[in-house]
Amino acid sequence: MGFRLPGKRALVTGASRGIGRAIAVSLADAGVNVAINFFRHRGPAEEVARDIEARGTRALLLRGNVADEEHVERMFEEIKEQWGGLEILVSNAASGVLKPVSHLTLHHFHWTMDINAAALLPLVQRFILLPSEGQKCAVAVSSLGATRAIPNYAAVGASKAALESLVRHLAAELGPCGVRVNAVSAGTVDTDALKHFPNRDELLGEALKRTPAGRLVTPDDVANAVLFLCTDMAAMIQGHTLVVDGGYSILA
Repeated sequence: MGFRLPGKRALVTGASRGIGRAIAVSLADAGVNVAINFFRHRGPAEEVARDIEARGTRALLLRGNVADEEHVERMFEEIKEQWGGLEILVSNAASGVLKPVSHLTLHHFHWTMDINAAALLPLVQRFILLPSEGQKCAVAVSSLGATRAIPNYAAVGASKAALESLVRHLAAELGPCGVRVNAVSAGTVDTDALKHFPNRDELLGEALKRTPAGRLVTPDDVANAVLFLCTDMAAMIQGHTLVVDGGYSILA
């Protein structure tokens, strides 16, 4: 798409697969050095690192649970030690419990909130303390479940709604400090995460039927939107949730 960010430094959480991987590679294609956060599976994260370095930019592997403040602190200390600073933060790591409301416990709810929404706060707090070359940009990855009721998605949907609200508040407070904060809300994307949905095939079929664009959203579609928000072309987009769903949400 012609967007270039040569020499910029980014952290992408949950970057070892799916949407996170696509975002990391897209940023590398634009000339960005990318720190790849993962938690459980080092092998796939190492593959992403090789993909990034094959594009002529630097990769940094960071193992850590974004819901654990000590892990987050350690990751940012390593970024500062290795790279000196950071211009881009992409909060993509997500998890959650997919159950009917009648089967949800408060433990399920708190776990999902901590990973999907609350983790953005310590990430941004440490991000703004690192030196940068020019304006800083943070992007959080959300989903249509923030505004729509989806079967078995109550906990995750509530966490994504909280995430988008937090994005707006962070944007209002940090904008005067030269920090842009936005979100990208993805439509139905057929990733490994969707395999955990008991009604996966039904969701995919319904989404395809209802999408005016005539196809499902891909990880690359989401990554392109994230990349755009990280460029100067999006300099006056602040506190916004950019919906990438092929038109799905415009239909009643």
